[in-house]
Amino acid sequence: QVQLVESGGGLVQAGGSLRLSCAALGRISSTNAMGWYGQAPGNQRELVAVITSDGITNYADSMTGRFTVSRDSGKNMVYLQMNKLKPEDTAVYYCTVNVRIVGGLRMDYWGKGTLVTVSS
Repeated sequence: QVQLVESGGGLVQAGGSLRLSCAALGRISSTNAMGWYGQAPGNQRELVAVITSDGITNYADSMTGRFTVSRDSGKNMVYLQMNKLKPEDTAVYYCTVNVRIVGGLRMDYWGKGTLVTVSS
């Protein structure tokens, strides 16, 4: 089994910064794409940022230039540095990782989410 554990969410004022972390734990052989999705109240879960195993990144338009996704493949960790936060960034942020477990099966896993609240 694989478990994703997120941390770093919280309450911050507009213009502030937060750094989210996500650790993939379990019998992991390798990881492929790693990323973050956000779900604002009443909305669907949407892509925030993703990073491939080669380090190629992709961001939602509204996050480009403010958020930075990074990874430490050796530690099976993915991070999201969030700068210049806006009230509309308020959401539950979910980590997702494509994992090849020991034994060969590859699957997408999701964390339980961490709440980011940005006050105006």
